[in-house]
Amino acid sequence: MATTTTRSTPRAAWAIPAAASFIYLVAVVQRTSLGVAGVEALDRFGVEAIGLSMLSVVQISVYASLQLPAGVLLDRFGPRRMLAFGSLMMGVGQLALALADNLWWAIAARALIGAGDAPVFIAATRLVSEWFPPRRAPLMVQMVGMLGQVGQIASAIPVAWLLHESGWSAAFSILAALGIAAAAIALWQIRMPLSDDGHHAVPSVPGASGEVAPAGRASSPQRTDAPVTVWDAVRAPGVRLGFWTHWTGLFPANTVAFLWGVPFFVQGQGLSAAQASGLLTLLVVTNLVSAPIIGALTARHPLRRSWLSLGTATAMALAWATVLIPAEPRPLWHLAALVVVLGLCNPAALVGMDYARTFGVQGRLGTATGFVNIGGFAATVLSIALVGAVLQLVSPSGSQYGLDDYRIALAAMAVPWLMGVIGILSARRRTRQEMAARGQVVPPIRQALREGRRL
Repeated sequence: MATTTTRSTPRAAWAIPAAASFIYLVAVVQRTSLGVAGVEALDRFGVEAIGLSMLSVVQISVYASLQLPAGVLLDRFGPRRMLAFGSLMMGVGQLALALADNLWWAIAARALIGAGDAPVFIAATRLVSEWFPPRRAPLMVQMVGMLGQVGQIASAIPVAWLLHESGWSAAFSILAALGIAAAAIALWQIRMPLSDDGHHAVPSVPGASGEVAPAGRASSPQRTDAPVTVWDAVRAPGVRLGFWTHWTGLFPANTVAFLWGVPFFVQGQGLSAAQASGLLTLLVVTNLVSAPIIGALTARHPLRRSWLSLGTATAMALAWATVLIPAEPRPLWHLAALVVVLGLCNPAALVGMDYARTFGVQGRLGTATGFVNIGGFAATVLSIALVGAVLQLVSPSGSQYGLDDYRIALAAMAVPWLMGVIGILSARRRTRQEMAARGQVVPPIRQALREGRRL
């Protein structure tokens, strides 16, 4: 088997996940395109804050609600079909949005985009788990996320330019064609490894999968002759820890990138549209720079992954406080510092996928990954809806909102933040209790350092 892997898999192990990453990049473009069109949408559909929120909330709600079904279908039909079907559906949704002339048509189009988006990322990460060995998998998942997030640059710059130069219908029609092209690439390039070449997501944390591994060696995934149910895939405390990790990390940057960033920067902080797009680009650049670092730390210190999540959540809360508490617009450098901190959140959220990989049940890894992926997007729905609702309450007079309105509305993000931090702490305690019962005790940091253990 070693000989086969060495001879036949290296080129495919890079080329196939790379193709999946490109498909995910296209999905991110489709997903975030409304973020740069928020002001135009207010005028095109004649809506206020609540109506604009609904466009994103419906899309992300459909995406999040379909994660478990998408995971089940992924386990049954494989990444190739799911990537092709999802990309095609997103293209159809963008074409419907290009033709939409009222809010309800636009909402239906965004629902189609959310449904098509649902299987894309979990299918891409499944390919990484199959094609790469366990020690590389955390870093490679971050690389998939990193390359995919380049799609936000495409939204922040080319799509924004196209929107302003060619208009709404032309811009979204081109995005529809891009989705169809991604579906063709999936059918042409994507395949699973042969049984002798696959790595099948072997856990990297001793004791994570129900068997106590010898010191320094990871245990194998759970195997059972009984049918593995959806409940089996999601009930492990470690998988739930992944859910809350993804919840806490993803929603702050998504709230900014998907909808409220450009309106806040332009209407609340007085920036130009070009400066706002530049800040969204900085968000993605920070993702690109920090993702390999967080991926390497995740692989090197698997027993301390929650520290990355909690540390990032703390930094995010402090950064928002420094921007929202002052009553005057912040200088550009200060807003850029906020965006840099937000840029760390997405890679920290992807640590949740590593929990799914290491604590999931073999045969239901797609389901476990889908469940974890629900977390960040459920939090995003809650956050975007809360901001829109509060903004509508504090200023019910129309689509022009001031800094004080945004300061109050964006402070509502404290609700999902608090829920996520509590969820991480609770799930981490239960996960460590379960690991200890199986013989794998996570030592206090001082003891680990004193004994020279791997953290």
